[in-house]
Amino acid sequence: MNYYMYILFSAIKNSYYIGFTGDDLDERIRKHNTNHKGYTGHHQGWELKYYETFNSKIEALKREKQIKNWKSRKLIEKLIGFAHPD
Repeated sequence: MNYYMYILFSAIKNSYYIGFTGDDLDERIRKHNTNHKGYTGHHQGWELKYYETFNSKIEALKREKQIKNWKSRKLIEKLIGFAHPD
């Protein structure tokens, strides 16, 4: 099973969201774009900008926490510059 750390972007909110999942990545993004409680549920249009694949949940969580601790849009956008072409 693969785990993913991913970064979404909302043009409406002009905001990034950093998360992780062990689910199918496309399905997880679809869930973010539904009306639900939580940060991403109030607006649709979240787009995948970057992801990394891991063999363990712990690795994915560590990477998510590392990026969230940056608290820097500039560093996130620099990382995204090396994103997977989709």
